[in-house]
Amino acid sequence: MTLPEPVADGVQALYEDDDLLVLCKPSGLLCVPGRGPDKQDCLSARAQQRWPGALVVHRLDQATSGLVLMARHIDAQRRLGHAFAERKVHKRYQAVVQGLLGTVGGDWSEIDLPIAADWERRPLRVIDHAVGKPSLTRWRALAHDATAQTTRVELEPLTGRTHQLRVHLAAIGHPILGDALYADAATQAQAPRLLLHASHLAFAHPGTGEPVALEWAADF
Repeated sequence: MTLPEPVADGVQALYEDDDLLVLCKPSGLLCVPGRGPDKQDCLSARAQQRWPGALVVHRLDQATSGLVLMARHIDAQRRLGHAFAERKVHKRYQAVVQGLLGTVGGDWSEIDLPIAADWERRPLRVIDHAVGKPSLTRWRALAHDATAQTTRVELEPLTGRTHQLRVHLAAIGHPILGDALYADAATQAQAPRLLLHASHLAFAHPGTGEPVALEWAADF
C-alpha cells in the first residue's frame, strides 16, 4: 500500500474522516507523552498539530510500529473505547521470532497464559498462574527462514494485556527479534528494532456503523 505524504512531523494518516483517524506509528515513537521533557514528542502530540482535538483511543508500545486509531471528538472516542472494551475491534500483528515455530500454512494455534505485572522489575510483565490476568493470543506461522532460524508469524491478541504478544512469545521459547525487554542478548542483536508491527485494524465506524478494515504491511 502506498502511504500518503507525511504530515505533522512525520505522522502519516492511512485514513481520516470527521470522526476518526488511523495513523501509521513508526517504531521508537511514544503514543502518548511520558514523564520528563525528553518524552513529550509522541504520536498524539504530532497528530494534534495537524488535527486539533484528536483524542487517544488505544496505544502501541513505543518499540512497536503499526496502525493506531484516534478519535476526532469525544463521542467518537467514547464509542470506539467501548468497542475496544467489548473486544469488537479486531487487530492483527506480524512479527519475526527466534526459532522455527509451527508449520507454515497451518491452522491457528493459541497461547493461553495469564500475565501479571512484575512489580520489582517494572515495566516488565511475567507469566503468573496465581495472580495473572487471563491472556489469550492466536498465532500462525507465515514463513520460515532456515538460514537465520527465524519464523514470521501473524498474531491476533484476543485480550489486551500490556506487552502481551512479547511476553507470550518469549514464554513459549520464541522471543521476538530485537526485543530489549524479553529476549536474550543474541536475539536482541538480530534486529535493529523490535520486529513487531500492528498490520491490521477492523471495526465498526462510530458514526455510521459501517465496517472499516485497514492494512499496513510491515517493512521488515
